[in-house]
Amino acid sequence: MSGGIEEESRKVNPKPQTRKFFLTFRQLNALAGMILLSAVGMVSVEDLAFVVFSLVYIHFLSKVAFPTLSTQPNPRVFGEKNRLQSLYVLLSGIISLVFPSAYILEGIFRGHSMKEGVRTAASHVFLLASQIFMEAVAFYGGYSMPVFAFVPIFYNSRRIFTIVEWLRNEFYDKTDGSYGRLYIGRGLAVVNMAFWCFNLFGFLLPVFLPRVFKIYYSSGENKVA
Repeated sequence: MSGGIEEESRKVNPKPQTRKFFLTFRQLNALAGMILLSAVGMVSVEDLAFVVFSLVYIHFLSKVAFPTLSTQPNPRVFGEKNRLQSLYVLLSGIISLVFPSAYILEGIFRGHSMKEGVRTAASHVFLLASQIFMEAVAFYGGYSMPVFAFVPIFYNSRRIFTIVEWLRNEFYDKTDGSYGRLYIGRGLAVVNMAFWCFNLFGFLLPVFLPRVFKIYYSSGENKVA
């Protein structure tokens, strides 16, 4: 998934000016989810370190590899209005945030918060919420388009490993005692694995990233005066 922040908040302003940091309702929900999962102890130190590292690394990339020389907002990668992209972002939110969050909350209420399947699902949700928040940071922080594109690619790659662990736990952990919940957990893990593998290998790398580089290099943004 990428471009969700474009669908919600990117407005092209003809006057060169510094962009003010602004969080939409979706990004505020993501931030709240990050804080909540961290507060209840369902986020590992490794995941927290990954988020901190991503924040440091996008700044490093912006200084070393892909500087921004313009204060004007980046153009949309797929045009001003793209209904297909909007539907894609909505679908990703339902598959990867809404359903897994409900699965995690139901597990907590049933006393299964320490189950590995619930904890790995929580790790996936935390990283996706972090991605949404970091996309806002990358956009409103005035970073260049390649740096902005780095965020979904970086997080998507990390979450595939998390989902693999989620799959393994769901198919090997049979201590839940509820067949309905067991199959729901397996189904969510399989669907998310398929969706995010397609998103990374079928969209972000072969479609999204080349367009980002084409816009970046053709705009002359990479040229230093």
